[in-house]
Amino acid sequence: MREVVKNEKTNLLQLEEHFYQLNDVAEPNVFRNLFPYDEVPKIAFNDRIVPHNMPEEIWITDTTFRDGQQSRAPYTAEQIVTIYDYLHRLGGPNGKIRQSEFFLYSKKDRDAVYKCLERGYKFPEVTSWIRANKKDFQLVKDIGLRETGILVSCSDYHIFYKMRMTRREAMNQYLSVIRECLETGISPRCHLEDITRSDIYGFVIPFCLELMKLMEEYQIPIRIRACDTMGYGVNFAGAVIPRSVQGIIYGLTTHAGVPSELIEWHGHNDFYKAVTNSTTAWLYGASGVNCSLFGIGERTGNTPLEAMVFEYAQLRGSLDGMDTTVITELAEYFEKELGYVMPDRTPFCGKNFNVTRAGIHADGLLKNEEIYNIFDTEKFLNRPVLVSVSNTSGLAGIAHWMNTYYHLEGERAVDKNSELVHLVKEKVDQQYDDGRVTVMTDAELTEMINDCCQKLQIEL
Repeated sequence: MREVVKNEKTNLLQLEEHFYQLNDVAEPNVFRNLFPYDEVPKIAFNDRIVPHNMPEEIWITDTTFRDGQQSRAPYTAEQIVTIYDYLHRLGGPNGKIRQSEFFLYSKKDRDAVYKCLERGYKFPEVTSWIRANKKDFQLVKDIGLRETGILVSCSDYHIFYKMRMTRREAMNQYLSVIRECLETGISPRCHLEDITRSDIYGFVIPFCLELMKLMEEYQIPIRIRACDTMGYGVNFAGAVIPRSVQGIIYGLTTHAGVPSELIEWHGHNDFYKAVTNSTTAWLYGASGVNCSLFGIGERTGNTPLEAMVFEYAQLRGSLDGMDTTVITELAEYFEKELGYVMPDRTPFCGKNFNVTRAGIHADGLLKNEEIYNIFDTEKFLNRPVLVSVSNTSGLAGIAHWMNTYYHLEGERAVDKNSELVHLVKEKVDQQYDDGRVTVMTDAELTEMINDCCQKLQIEL
């Protein structure tokens, strides 16, 4: 008979949870009803609702140099150190960007790690991602890292089709590798690959229960990273596992007994859900969300780190020391130094993310920028709101565009009485007199302004 016990967190009486044992099936369960390969995956519901369970403290971890680097040309050691410096500044004195993970395979990888460690920053903590063998564990220890990531694929797609094992064989192999890691005094971070296609109660929870036993035995933290490798996770209330993000987090915390501070969510954006799924993981009990700068990662990418900075601020009502102006500096560094092409409409970073183009919107923006700007983008991102120029912009609109685009302030600023502004407006008006219906692009305006400056023999 199940015992009635008091939940010390909710102060409610609950029936004691079931004991979950490994279900060592003979045939793989690939949830063909949810993932028919020749159809679009299905989102099913059973209307089982789990409660919000926001941890007392939440944070961001970074995978720019690991998962992010798997989808682009490798960074140089110098570039890694520069980006690491930016992450340190962005995370602020309270270390809201808690960790950053690195490869250790090559000398270049290790050189970058040594240089980052020389910075002496408490945050982001330098962690690694290695092959699961004793030689690599010793390498982590020799370098002086406290924690390393270990791949522990958990869906039957991987266990049966890739590893050619049974669930029992896979679990035993994983546990032996993790025990080896613990023997060296290193804290393992278990990357539960493909968790959104796994048997949560038949494999994931029994496996995590064993991990918690190892943690108690060795008195070394074991972190669980729930990896939505294919982006199948959904955050809809009442959706069934394994696709339900809140269902997965609830299972880890309630049934497997994993503390929130040892759980992090790693999302991919295959179905445009990386950000909402990461936020949901926070709301339902994961302290960490694992991200990559600008979402750069395999296939459609990872959860964008900069997005979760602003998700954090919205949930907590504070940035808690994070310096969001660094996001703009990082975007400029990626474009100028790394040749990364930032899509113009990328939130917070793209060239046009806070540019108002519609004439009627521009008119409202000129009267009060709060009408059409998401927040004070100049304060938080060093990105003043821009107004696009069209036939309805008028002299004031053109002057506003020039002052913001060229950062003209004080005596350098132009107004609607400026000869330069009048000359530019004449050129703009001619475009629309000739039948133009679209707004002027930045490139067209800068070319016009350059021509007018040459004609007037002035410089901006």
